[in-house]
Amino acid sequence: MALQATSTFCFSGPTFRSTPNSFTSKRRISIKATSSSSRLSNSRSNLKGRALSSDGSSTQESPYIVCFGEMLIDFVPTTSGLSLADAPAFKKAPGGAPANVAVGIARLGGSSAFIGKVGEDEFGYMLANILKDNNVNNEGMRFDPGARTALAFVTLTSEGEREFMFYRNPSADMLLEESELDFDLIKKAKIFHYGSISLITEPCKSAHIAAAKAAKEAGVLLSYDPNLRLPLWPSADNAREEILSIWETADIIKISEEEIVFLTKGEDPYDDNVVRKLFHPKLKLLLVTEGPEGCRYYTKDFTGRVHGLKVDVVDTTGAGDAFVAGILSQLANDLSLLQDEERLREALMFANACGALTVKVRGAIPALPTKEAVHEALLKAVV
Repeated sequence: MALQATSTFCFSGPTFRSTPNSFTSKRRISIKATSSSSRLSNSRSNLKGRALSSDGSSTQESPYIVCFGEMLIDFVPTTSGLSLADAPAFKKAPGGAPANVAVGIARLGGSSAFIGKVGEDEFGYMLANILKDNNVNNEGMRFDPGARTALAFVTLTSEGEREFMFYRNPSADMLLEESELDFDLIKKAKIFHYGSISLITEPCKSAHIAAAKAAKEAGVLLSYDPNLRLPLWPSADNAREEILSIWETADIIKISEEEIVFLTKGEDPYDDNVVRKLFHPKLKLLLVTEGPEGCRYYTKDFTGRVHGLKVDVVDTTGAGDAFVAGILSQLANDLSLLQDEERLREALMFANACGALTVKVRGAIPALPTKEAVHEALLKAVV
């Protein structure tokens, strides 16, 4: 499903001041793009709604997977291997890990919803419409009239790896309040997925904790991807403490090798004994992503590795989110996969392919694959 949100933006020499958790422009940046009150009005019209299937009919009343957290605009350089200052232009792409997962699930044919907050601005309404256009239920979205939608500038190395510079001082996603949560949507889910960025500041931290508590009490499976972004946290120690503060409530956790090193204060991420330290007694599945090498999986009863697909890397943004979307879409259809190693491995092969296909295209949401594309890639890999 093609997105109409990606366009090229050119910027001229802003200067910056640094704050503990954000980068903020000292002066207004001129963006050459058409913007008018009529366009904003059009963006607001027919904004909210349940996801629709490809034929226009309504999908399930209750989405299988509800994703909670941030949604923002990624500005991705059109040329890899350059610093932000040297990049000649940027492509605007919708992003934010939980939103990426929600769209990824819908793109794969699953049922998903997103809960979060954006600014009452053109970017915010654009993001809400992108969710709706991609068959994601956006009824849990809220709009803040006093804060802008978050922005992230992404530096791409020549290998497609990325670093982030965020504009949040504060951004709207940080201001979601518990009173704004759609608890009915949360309690009816099969899986409730979230990250750690929503734990950084109040009031969003309290909203996050309340949402997860409501989901847990309703018997909903909790899925956690810490998605470490150290520049957003006051300190590394604070990040580690907060990420681990909700660790033992999750049923499914996905982490990267780098996050294992961070959370264990430098221990070997390839040592199973180290990884097992992160496996709490109530955890059903711990997944460790290894980029092009695939992933490792840990349950109470079995452990193993599933190899990834080798592809030409353009941009790794969103690859982990695509992987999460892939495995959650499979689990939502059949939770018994957690007790069947052979079928779990097949589901993880599918998830690995989702991540691999995403790195072949710039941006996160624009790159997320369809179920048909994933099956085709897996068939080619077998041949």
